[in-house]
Amino acid sequence: LEQSVAHWVLSGGAMALMVPAVTKDGLVLRSDLDLADYAAALDGLVLQGGNDVAPECYGEQPLRPEWAGDAVRDRYEIELIDAFVQAGKPVFGICRGLQLINVMFGGSLWQDTASQVPGTRAHRELGKYEHHYHAITLEPGTRLAQLYPGVVRATTNSIHHQSVKALAPGFVVEARCPDDGTVEAIRRTGPGYVAAVQWHPEFHEPDSPDDFDDSAMLRDFLDACRSVKARR
Repeated sequence: LEQSVAHWVLSGGAMALMVPAVTKDGLVLRSDLDLADYAAALDGLVLQGGNDVAPECYGEQPLRPEWAGDAVRDRYEIELIDAFVQAGKPVFGICRGLQLINVMFGGSLWQDTASQVPGTRAHRELGKYEHHYHAITLEPGTRLAQLYPGVVRATTNSIHHQSVKALAPGFVVEARCPDDGTVEAIRRTGPGYVAAVQWHPEFHEPDSPDDFDDSAMLRDFLDACRSVKARR
């Protein structure tokens, strides 16, 4: 668990817990619990950033060895997302989390946006990491735009090299990079709450005039979690 993600959730007044991998056929320690038990007990799921999504998840082979991703983590997190969605619990994805949500629901990814999409701008600069920024534009009429009335254009950090190629069926784009059209936020239009952003809200600097204020987005997710909890 990245501490920054946990602290972001805690800043909204919610308790953050790690969901460990569970197995019923482990060689050393076995458990009768499964991910559905966690989904039943918890109020929502946040998927943090990390390794590339394995191209095999969306029917491709890695174009380069370093883009092979982490298939083991992918399988675990896909099962985790499915458990929370089936339980009717809100799911929010960050960076890799957005990419995995898109893939799980039938979308695909550019394995490396810079080399596969001509004319794309730089979406990460390792020397700057979370201090690498670019603009985003909010799509009118979306839930994200409703959370930020009057905001058309904003600035976010950017630390990714993969991005959405084909959007998953049943999802809408809520934000794009205006420089090249890269998808920056998505949301499921069907039942339940499944949303994700390509940037890292946990790295938001509250006093920065150039950094998108993600507090309304966090409140919206946590309100959805509390609403589901109240109905239990």
